[in-house]
Amino acid sequence: MNDITFVGKLLSTYNVSKHTHDTWELVYCTGGNGKFAFENGSVVEYKKGDIVLLPPLIVHENISSIGFTNIHMNIANATFPFNVPTVIQDDSEGHILSTFKDVFYFFHCNVAKKQLVISALGNLIANYVIAFRSTKPLSKLVEEIKADIVKNFPDPDYSLEEFMHTFPFSYDYLRKLFKSEIGTTPHGYLVEMRMQAAQKLLADMKHNEYNISMIAQMCGYEEPLYFSRVFKKHFGSSPSDYLNKKKEEN
Repeated sequence: MNDITFVGKLLSTYNVSKHTHDTWELVYCTGGNGKFAFENGSVVEYKKGDIVLLPPLIVHENISSIGFTNIHMNIANATFPFNVPTVIQDDSEGHILSTFKDVFYFFHCNVAKKQLVISALGNLIANYVIAFRSTKPLSKLVEEIKADIVKNFPDPDYSLEEFMHTFPFSYDYLRKLFKSEIGTTPHGYLVEMRMQAAQKLLADMKHNEYNISMIAQMCGYEEPLYFSRVFKKHFGSSPSDYLNKKKEEN
C-alpha cells in the first residue's frame, strides 16, 4: 500500500502541459502559486505550502502566471479515502514538506535497503493526508501560537505571554482568535498539553524511576506543589493518587 513509484522536483516552472497518470500524483508547492485545470472546466488553485492530490487517470494541466517550484511524487495503491482532486495545507512547522524532502532523498540515493524507508514514508504521507484533510485550516497567527506551545510546553522557563507579545496585535485579540479556532485559550491549551504529558508519564509503568518532582519538571512546572494542584483540578485526583491507582490497575 501507498507505494511511491516516482519523486521529482520542478524549478522556476510556468506551465506543465496536459497529462495524466495511472497512479495518484501528489504535488507540494514549495514556492510561487498556480492552478490545476481539468478537462471538465474545473480549476484547483494552490499556493506555497499547499499539497495538491490528483487521483489516477484525471487529465490535468498545471498553470502559473508568476511561476512555481514543487516536489511531486506518484503513489500507487494509495489508501486515500476520497477520489477527487484535493488540496491540503501543511502546518507552520512544515512536517509534510520535511517528509517530501526525505522521500526525494531516499528515492534518488544509494542507501542500502532504502526501499524499507521509502515504504514507511509512503504510509506516513498517507496518514498525514488523512489527518490534515480532516482538520479545519487554522489562521497563520493561531498556527504560530499553537506550534510555539507544542514546541516549548515542557520548559519551565517558557513564557507564553512573552511570546504572544511579539505579535503586533493585542493580547486580548490573540486570545479571542485562538479560542474561536481551537476551542480554548492559549493558556488553556498550554495547560492541556502539560497535563496530557503528565498523565502519560504517570500512567506509563516504564517510568517508575521518576518521582512527582521530576515529572513536574518534565511537564513544565518548577514547583511540584503547584503542579499537583493543577493536576488535581484537571483530573480530580492528585498525581500520587493517580499513580497509585494506575499501579493497582496494572
